[in-house]
Amino acid sequence: MHLVSPRRPDPPPLETNDVTIIAAGTAAWFVALVVVLVLKVAGTDIHDWWLWMCAAGTALGLVGVRYCVRRRNALSGR
Repeated sequence: MHLVSPRRPDPPPLETNDVTIIAAGTAAWFVALVVVLVLKVAGTDIHDWWLWMCAAGTALGLVGVRYCVRRRNALSGR
């Protein structure tokens, strides 16, 4: 016989600083972009799509930071 225990309530959501998390990822993409550019200028055989991938990651990260800042401000009533 299987006894079913009552379901416990869900825990409250964790508070995170989304702007810092997204900004750190964006900074990592930017560092990767600089490294790939330096390697490309130095004559290393680098695939062009690596350069574009790092540039897209940086650009989308900047969009994400702006979105998170606006969302945080809207939720706090600023």
